[in-house]
Order: sequence, then C-alpha cells, then structure tokens
Amino acid sequence: MVEQSKDPLVDRTSVELFAGGGGLAMAVERAGFRPLLFNEFAKRACETLVANNAERHELGLTPPIPRPGERPPLIEGDVSKLDFEYLKGRVDVLAGGPPCQPFSLGGVAKGDEDDRNGFPHLFKAIRQMEPRAVICENVRGLLRPSFKPYFDYITRELALPFEERKEGGNWQEHDEVLRHMLETTTVDEHERYDVRHYPVNAADYGVPQIRNRVILIAFRRDVGVDWDRFEDLVRPQFTEARLYESMADGTYWERHPEVPRGVRDQVMARLPQRPQPLVVTAAEQLQPWRTLRDAIKGIDGQRPLPPVKKLDRKEYNIDGFTDHIGWPDARIYPGHTPNELDRPAKTVKAGVHGVPGGESVMLLDDGNHRYMTVRETARVMTFPDDWALAGPRGEKMRQLGNAVPVLLGQVFANAVATVLDEAGRSK
Repeated sequence: MVEQSKDPLVDRTSVELFAGGGGLAMAVERAGFRPLLFNEFAKRACETLVANNAERHELGLTPPIPRPGERPPLIEGDVSKLDFEYLKGRVDVLAGGPPCQPFSLGGVAKGDEDDRNGFPHLFKAIRQMEPRAVICENVRGLLRPSFKPYFDYITRELALPFEERKEGGNWQEHDEVLRHMLETTTVDEHERYDVRHYPVNAADYGVPQIRNRVILIAFRRDVGVDWDRFEDLVRPQFTEARLYESMADGTYWERHPEVPRGVRDQVMARLPQRPQPLVVTAAEQLQPWRTLRDAIKGIDGQRPLPPVKKLDRKEYNIDGFTDHIGWPDARIYPGHTPNELDRPAKTVKAGVHGVPGGESVMLLDDGNHRYMTVRETARVMTFPDDWALAGPRGEKMRQLGNAVPVLLGQVFANAVATVLDEAGRSK
C-alpha cells in the first residue's frame, strides 16, 4: 500500500481490523509495519482497500501470510467469523477503530448494548494473536460521564484480555472480576497488557481539522517498553496560539499572498485582542495549527489544488487530480455553518444519514459558499492525493468521515515502532 519508512532490516508486522478506507492502516504501514491482514465489512471500503493494493480473500478460508513485498490479504465480511489463531506470535501491532456509533455524540448512543459494538471482537483477536502492541482509535463519546464506567471497563478488559466474560454474563459482573484480578492476582506478563488512553485533537498533530478523539495504546507487559519515552514521542507539536501568532506577525499571510486584503482584515479582526505569546522550550518547537486554506494550497510537498469547476460527472480527472469536481445546492443554515478557510476545518463526519451539510460546506473569499470536494476532504484527513477512493461521492465522503487522519495515526504508530525497537535492543 505504501513504502515502509523504517529500517527495512527490521521486519515489523501488523494486522488491521475495522480497516475502513485505510487511514489508520496507511499510518501504521508508513511507520514501518508490514500488514499481514486487513478486515473490513463495508463493501465500498473494501473496494478502496483493493484499489490501493490489498488482495481480497474469501471469508471462512485462512489466507496466506504474505512475504515482504507481497500484497496484503483483505478478508471482507463479519469480523466475528474470523479465526486469527494462524497469526499467533507473528503480529507486532494490532490496530483498528471498532465501530464507534454506539458511543458517538451524534449517534443513537446505546453504548455496549448496541450490536455494532466492535470491542468484544477486538479482544478476541488479541487473545488469538497475542500482539506486542495494540492501537485503537475511537470517538470522544467514550469519555462522556454516562459512558465512563464502560470505558474504564474496556481498559481493564484490554489489560486482561484472556479473562473472558462468562457466556450470558453482563459487563458489570465481568468488570468486578477484572477489578479483583488487577488488585489481587499475579497474571503472567505475556497475558497482561499495560494500557493508557490519550484524548487528542487532530489539529494538534498537524491535521488541518478540528477532530477530537481518544486513542487507546496497549503494550504487552513482557515486552517492557518505556512509557515515558512513548509519551514524549506523542506530545502535540502544533497549537492554536501559534496560528494566531503567525497571523499577527504576518508569516501566515506570506504563505497566502493571494488572500484579498478585505478577507485578511476580517480574519485579523476576529483574532484575540492581544494573543499571549507562548513560552516554550527550544526542544518543543511548537508549530501553528494548519488551516483549510493550507490544506487546499498543499502541505508536506503537495501541489496546490486547482480551482473547482461546476459539476461535470464526465470530467473526473482535473489537472491530474481525481475527485475534485463541484457539487451543487450547498446550503448553510442555523447549526450548519460553513468551514472558514483560515481555520482548521470542522470535523469530517460520516453521520447516520450521510455526510452532514454544514461540515462539508466552505465559505469562499468572495462571500459565496460551496460544498467541499472529495479531494479537499481527503486532504483535510491528510490522505495522499494518489489514494484511490471507491464508490459514488456519498460513499467516498462516508469513508473519509469514518477514517483516522493519517498524520494523527502516524505519530502514534511511529512512537509504537520506536519504543518496541528500543525495548527489543535493551533485552
């Protein structure tokens, strides 16, 4: 799918469950982990993974373990029907975002009673594979007071995944067992995971989007990683205050000389009256939040996107960019205000009934507004321009709304790779 960025002599491996359109999978592979398996249920998302080099295999049959350089297998279908025993002892990182609808502020919020809850299947996979590390991304709704007891249960179950819930038992009863074991029982370190969670805003990691999520990280205790080192590696490196400073000192506008003076004045008028300068150490080197305008112009070496044309279904490729065509009838209304160019984009959402209107509409410099194109939305999610997305426009937007921003995932995947390597060298 992508070239691995780490030392090719170190063969790190990964498995991705609930892979969706491939954001977290791409991040993990960029961190140097070779994918052994993808699993996803949604048809269009599977088509996207296949379009980006995954190889489809039949549900119910054990796929081959790919050698370096071979296409990673994709099994399309219900994760509950997969048997991962053939991968035991072969997986460094198990990654995935279990379906988040049960906990989303915008969803039906039925919590663990919702049949779409993917966490039990994640724990089954851990028991069967025994990975050295787990990366799990989900919505901030998991931390709501009404769900916090269940979230705490999830972390305890992740710490002791081999202590299964009794058939027919409820999670509260199982949680009591886990609590007792963690307080009083010595568990084999090979079957015990140390778990921490990180509430994050993707904008703090270089993503041009406000996206609040929670990331769960677990390391098998016998691996012996340095948690302090890990936490240093995942500290945010971008900040809102630096964006204000860059606007006030003019460096932001130097990057965007095309902005009309009147627009610039309006933006400056909305800045805090006297933004307090940040006091940071030289080692922190915090950078400004990236904006929607930055994303459209291109970050990390991307070419600027060309002007958006009106809807023309036949003109799919515009100046070398796919999925960059206009879409008609954009509306703004109370509760659905548009994105501003000189702020990070609002959270890209999939929604129960499709992509919400306001989150995919942008306000232009001339005072008009329009829908964001799929390509612009992909950039806001930090997907590369050559990443193919399958399906009609609505399905592409849904895949992006359900994805993990690549840059956010990559920070955590790189940190996992580093501490695993250092732990291995110290033994």
